[in-house]
Parts: sequence; C-alpha cells; structure tokens
Amino acid sequence: MLRLYRWPSGDWHGIAEMPSQIIWADLLNATEDEKQFVERQLGIRIPSEESLSEIEASSRLILEHGTLYLSSPAVRVNEAGEAEITPVGFVIGPRVLVTVRFAELPIFDDIGKRVGSDDSLENGMCVFTSLIEAMIDRGADVLEHLGVKVDQLSRSVFKGGLVRTGRSLRSSRRMREALESIGELADRLAKARDVLLGVGRIASFAGDVGSEWITASSKKRLEAVSKDVVSLSDYETRLSDKIQLLLDAVLGFVNIQQNELFKILTIVSVVGVPPTILVGIWGMNFKHMPELDWTVGYPLAWLAVIASGVLPLIWFKQRGWLD
Repeated sequence: MLRLYRWPSGDWHGIAEMPSQIIWADLLNATEDEKQFVERQLGIRIPSEESLSEIEASSRLILEHGTLYLSSPAVRVNEAGEAEITPVGFVIGPRVLVTVRFAELPIFDDIGKRVGSDDSLENGMCVFTSLIEAMIDRGADVLEHLGVKVDQLSRSVFKGGLVRTGRSLRSSRRMREALESIGELADRLAKARDVLLGVGRIASFAGDVGSEWITASSKKRLEAVSKDVVSLSDYETRLSDKIQLLLDAVLGFVNIQQNELFKILTIVSVVGVPPTILVGIWGMNFKHMPELDWTVGYPLAWLAVIASGVLPLIWFKQRGWLD
C-alpha cells in the first residue's frame, strides 16, 4: 500500500502523478509498481527489507546524493499478541519523507491523521521528527510497563515464598513460572533496547548530517530525542540489572530447594540404617540366638527397631537439620 500525504490538505490517493505539495510517502508492504512510481517521481531508491534489516551502522546510516537513508528496528504486535521486531526505513530529502515498512504500526497512522492540520508537520523532516518522537514515547511507555512488571515479580520472588517446606511440587511450579516470566521480560526489554538504540542513532545522524536543510526547530527536537534516548537507556540498564538479580535469586532458590531435597533423602537414608541392621541381625538363621527364647523378645525387638529410627530423628532435630 502506498499512502501519500501533502501539506496542507492531508492524505492524497492519486497515483498518476505526485503533486509538489506531497511531504510524506508511506510505503506499507508496497508492490513493485508502487516502489517504482515513488523512485521515478522523487529520484531516489527504495531500500529492500533485507537491506533495512542490516545491523551494522554503515548500512543503517547513509547519506547519498543529498538524501538520507536511515533504518531502525520497531516493535509490532503479531496476531498472537507477541512482540516482534520489524525494520522501518526512512528516506529523507529536503522536501519529502519516504517511509518503508512491512508491518502495521499505530504511530504511523496517528501521525498521518495529523498531517494537513498540524502546523508542526509542514515538511518531511518535521514528519520524520514527529515519528521518532512517537517511537520514543512508545518506548518509554513500554519501559514503564516493564518496570511495573519487574517490581511485581520482585515482590513475588523475595516476599512470596517461592520455596515452601512440604510443598515441593507447588514451589517447583512457582519457580518455573517465575523463570518463564523473567525470560519474557528480558526478551521484551531486549527488543525495547534495540529500538531505543536504533532511534538514537538515526536522530543523532539526521541532526548532524542533515543540518544544511533541517529547520532549527526540528534540530532542537532531534537533540531532545537524543537526550531522551540517553535517559531511557539508563533506565533500561537499571531494569536489565534488576532482571539479572531476579534470575540469580530464582536460580538460588532452585539450589536451595535441591539442597532441601538432598537433606531429606540423606536423613531418611540415615534413619533407616539402624533398623535395617537390627532386622538383618535378628533375621539371621542361627540355631542359638538368646533373643528367640525370651518371652518379651518380640516386643523388645520392635521397641529396639523403633527406637533406632526415632533417636536419630531426635538428634537431627536438636541439631536443627529438620527446621
């Protein structure tokens, strides 16, 4: 789909020609005919999805014949409600902005609705600046949401009692759920980090290299975006450290639970040794065993077997090994 926006009357759907008032051409999963139309009308090249997905800075930040070719990752939500990384390309000239994307992104639709009525969106660079500001705002909201989730998980880990005596199965399930939550949070945080780094790079590059035709207001806004990226990066680093702490804590609880199980198995095996010895002795087929002739031999044998198992338990309790 190719959507064209012009100033001051908003979007325009003609395809035979491109009026001089066009300030933004938005390509969403565009066909080859639509790409060729934009290339022919503006004298630029439309980058492919493969080139926009390149991770090296030299491929994401390009100045070619007075035109900026920038790319940054963005986050989309798929049909299953899961976050995915998708590339977004920006081709910026002195007059027209061309965006190339391969997924629905609400912020593009929101900015598109404002074109033609908002005085701050009078040219392509202003639209570009508004787009990356919206991406930063969206990133900040995501980080705030993740921060709330991390705090909730932290309370669950340190105050909810992941390891509970006598409830090993339930504790194991709780720890497994905690590990899954930590993995999901770390994955979403990594995606947010990629977007912030990408937006920070293109904002700084556009503000420096495009200084010949960039407006003063747009330059200040781009500088503000770069500062926001720095502050959000610091917040993201704190969240990342906290998630790592939670991961270490849960793994520590796993070790504690394993040690508890090993302790129980050790106690059971030790408690069972004396009765086994006594039963083994009295179960021998010797002809002369004095206990066989005792009247109270049978109850005394039971008493000795029970005492041999209870006395180690009392000793373990006094030592604090059963707490």
